[in-house]
Amino acid sequence: MSWLEVHRGESPLIVAFPHTGTDLLHDLKNRFVSPWLATKDADWWIHRLYDFAAGLGATTIRTSISRTVIDVNRDPSGASLYPGQATTELCPTTTFDGAPLYRDDVPDAANIAWRREHYFDPYHAAIQAEIARLRAIHPRVVLYDAHSIRSHVPRLFDGELPQFNIGTNGGTTCAPALARAVEAVCAATPWSQVTDGRFKGGWTTRHYGRPEQGVHAIQMELACRGYIDEPASFDEAHWPTPYTEARAAPMRDALTQILTTCLEFAGAPE
Repeated sequence: MSWLEVHRGESPLIVAFPHTGTDLLHDLKNRFVSPWLATKDADWWIHRLYDFAAGLGATTIRTSISRTVIDVNRDPSGASLYPGQATTELCPTTTFDGAPLYRDDVPDAANIAWRREHYFDPYHAAIQAEIARLRAIHPRVVLYDAHSIRSHVPRLFDGELPQFNIGTNGGTTCAPALARAVEAVCAATPWSQVTDGRFKGGWTTRHYGRPEQGVHAIQMELACRGYIDEPASFDEAHWPTPYTEARAAPMRDALTQILTTCLEFAGAPE
């Protein structure tokens, strides 16, 4: 499957990239209002920001399929991860800002089931396989779900989002020691942080995080301003802004420390 990229490492760390893809599938492109609108909410450049992870021995899993086709970090049953709050669906019909994504022909149940079978299920089969492989050789494994979002999305949250948004679903998806260690790295940077704020961890974190079984899952949602410039206007002429190594370097240094901390936790005596 050319759209599913799995790099296998031997260390007890898996880094997942569910939202960096921009492939809209050939037969869907004409159904969207525009290709730009259908990729506006991607986690822009996150797989490039973390491209050092393989050098740490981490396993990385990425889909190149856009979250607009199917969001592999949503509950496949369609249940909301954030009841009572604005969010997007398994197969989104609106952008984060509430703009319609489709001209008129929104996906029906049969089409959603097809997308799930062909993209959602294989992505999660890969995660399950890598967890099983690494748990066979390590007593503990950390699954780190890597994300980013614009700093201001009024429909989703008020004001400016903290730079580091750590998600553990209320402390249930990983040991407290791991969350504290990641928080300590973030606290040593110039940037703001919060744990289990607006983003508590998506379906991946909540589904696989089983600390009692040696699988510790944690989500990191970064505000984009930490590694790329955010424009005054998020229109097609100005978004996404380009990724440059120099601009991203301070954030890469911080993330290297965060992933190293995850590895140290996984390798520490229980």
